[in-house]
Formats: sequence, C-alpha cells, structure tokens
Amino acid sequence: MIQHTYTRGNLVTRHVLLVGLMVGALALGGCGKAQDKDKKPTPEVGFVVIGAGGAETTSELPGRVRATVMSEIRPQVSGIIKARQFTEGSVVQAGQTLYQIDPAIYDAAHGEAAARLASAEAALAAANARAERYATLVDSEAVSRQDIDDTRASARQARASVAQARAALQSANVTLRYTRIIAPISGRIGRSSVTPGALVTANQAEPLAIIQQLDPVYVDVTQSSVKLLALRRSLASGKTLPASGRIKLKLEDGTVYDQSGEISFSEPMVDEASGMVTIRARFPNPDGVLLPGMFVTVVAPQAKLPDAVTAPQQGISRNPKGEAVALIVDASGNVEQRTVTAERAIGSSWIVTSGLKPGDRLIVEGTDKAKPGSKVKAVPTRLKP
Repeated sequence: MIQHTYTRGNLVTRHVLLVGLMVGALALGGCGKAQDKDKKPTPEVGFVVIGAGGAETTSELPGRVRATVMSEIRPQVSGIIKARQFTEGSVVQAGQTLYQIDPAIYDAAHGEAAARLASAEAALAAANARAERYATLVDSEAVSRQDIDDTRASARQARASVAQARAALQSANVTLRYTRIIAPISGRIGRSSVTPGALVTANQAEPLAIIQQLDPVYVDVTQSSVKLLALRRSLASGKTLPASGRIKLKLEDGTVYDQSGEISFSEPMVDEASGMVTIRARFPNPDGVLLPGMFVTVVAPQAKLPDAVTAPQQGISRNPKGEAVALIVDASGNVEQRTVTAERAIGSSWIVTSGLKPGDRLIVEGTDKAKPGSKVKAVPTRLKP
C-alpha cells in the first residue's frame, strides 16, 4: 500500500510539472509575438535624383487685345443720310462706299462754282483781247499810256479771277465727293450708330461706325520696371542667356491660344503712377478668335538658365518659419532635412539656387513618413526632377 501511494504521488508531481512547463512555454511564445508586433517596419519613400540642366524662366503678364489698325468713320460734311451701303459686322474694303449723304445742296454749289469759272474765263478772254488791241496802238499814240496799263491790269485781274473760280470749283468737287462716305481702310466694320434719314454733322464727336483690322492683333501688357532692371542686370552679368522672342497666350477661359506671337515694341518710358513698362506683342489671328478689348495672359520667356538646379514642387515644403525645406536620403537610408532657396517656379518644378546639388536624392513621396534622422527604405520614382 505504501509503495502504491508513493507511485501515485510521483505521477501527480510529474503531471504538475508538465502543466507548468506548458504554461511557461505559452507565456514565452506570447512574449515573443508581442515583441515582434511592437517592432515597426521601415517606412518606404520615393525619391528623385537631382540633376542640373537648362531651364527657361517665363513670366505670365496680364494683357488686353488691341486692333493693329482702327478707323473711326465720321462725316466731313453735314447732311441727311440717304442710304447705308454695308452689312454690320462684315469685312469692307478700302474705298468702298459706306454711307451716302443727300448731295442735292452740294451738287447745286458745284454747279454754281462751275458757272463762276465759266464767267471768269469769258471775262479773261475779253480782257486779253482788249489788252492786245491797246498794245498795237502804243506807237501811234492813239491811246494813252494809262489806258494801256489799265487794260493790262484788267487782264491780270481776270486771270486771277479765273484761278479763284477754278479753286472754288475744285473745293465744290471735294465737298460733293464727301457726300459719299468711304472706307479709309480694309477690315471688319462694327455696328452703325445711324440709320437712313438721320442728320449728321461735319466732324461730329460720335463715329458713324468703326473699322478694325484684326489679323494680326496687338496685345498690350505691362511689366514692373524693377523686374525689368533685374533681368537686364542678370543678362549683363552672364548668369542667364537671352530667351527666344516667341511667346504664348492664355485666353480668358484658361485655354492656350494655338498661335504664338512675338514682342514688337517696348515703351521707352515708365508710367509714373504705376511704375510699369508697357510691352506690345503681335499675334496672328486668322480665325478671329482674339477680339479687341479681350483680357488675356501673355506667357513670355525671359531668360535661359544653362546650369539651373530644378526640384519637383512636391519635394519642397515650408517649415514654421516659412523657410523652404527639402528631405534628402543618403545611400544608407538616413533622412536629412535641408533648408533650400527656391527662387521661382517653372511649370511643376522649383528653381533651387542653394541647398541642393546634382546627385542628391530628394524625397518626393512618403514625406509624411520620413523624419529627419530616421531610417527609410528609398525607392526611385518616375517623377521628373
């Protein structure tokens, strides 16, 4: 009995030991899993390699479209409009009749001037004949010297009267022609401010219509004189190269105009009130898309930077001080924060003048995961620097 009791005790003891070992193993296994769970994976970020290459700076300047040639049609004589001989909004040619003023009064004046000329010419013929007869009587002393002088003076006066009458007839001809109001230039004519039957006066303030040449057109833009001086200094120092003269245009709805233009004129003075310089560009307008008075944006190249360092805008952020900063990852995967100088944007990139150099690996994706001094897994992206 005693031996049997001893044996059961050993079994109980061994059973307790096994249970304890199993509990300990489970506890150790749980601790291992907890440690693995607490260990965070290395964050993955995307980077681009900074390179140096040529870049072209541009300026977007507000502008307004102007017609290259514009003519305001006004009458040069007074009268009643008898007819309008054009279609509003159509293209007219130089010399085409636009309006006809009632010519009755001016036609009568022309006839009167012609009659006066005929009368003066007849008087001249009589005066010349008398002067010639008196000239033959000089040697015979049949007439006095005074009478001869008087006939010669009368002939000269008759010639002057003829010249005066001829000038009056010419003036009447010009006035009569002015009753036909013609187009001085070719172009597109706008709406008419008068209708047949309206009374118009010579050189009135309100134009009857306006003709404009719209192909090509001018675009007047303004630029700060300060920026213009800075650009000229940069060009003079050799830091930048002159850009091409071809420029682009953005319409009011944001679309890009399909024709390029060129700078044709720069105002040789600065506006005292605004400190701006006016620049005029010339754009072809074959389809009539650009209309006078339209607001547009001129995208003008300013200078070429042969050794510019560019960086994607999404790789440059601002710190609480407002400074531009960039996150760089080295070959070991360590993150470094740098303060950079981003002077201006070109498209989707910044021109960086300090803080970055060619060969740097700039983090552009996963920047929220990358902390200065931390370790990351860097993979290249397809984003262009």
